[in-house]
Amino acid sequence: MPIEANGKVFETDEEGYLSNLNEWEPAVATAMAEAEDCTLTDEHWDIINFLREYYEEYQIAPAVRVLTKAVGKKLGKDKGNSKYLYELFPYGPGKQACKYAGLPKPTGCV
Repeated sequence: MPIEANGKVFETDEEGYLSNLNEWEPAVATAMAEAEDCTLTDEHWDIINFLREYYEEYQIAPAVRVLTKAVGKKLGKDKGNSKYLYELFPYGPGKQACKYAGLPKPTGCV
């Protein structure tokens, strides 16, 4: 099901992940979030931007445990814990945050 943002149409796979990772732009994340009744805050963007940087460096979307640990290292222990990440991304910080960030579904996510 395609996503529309900034007057453009972006193709997604059957689970809603962006088909072409290079097409991602912030408006895509906003549109995806709105479709799930979520309003992105600065805290959401911290994690989304972190994930994009992580993917750029390692070419893989991190599983939740790796994400939690890496966020804690970079953004502080108050943000590097499951409770905080699940409050921001209730459908799963790995799956939902990676989807908004325009990344592929993390390995190990069912």
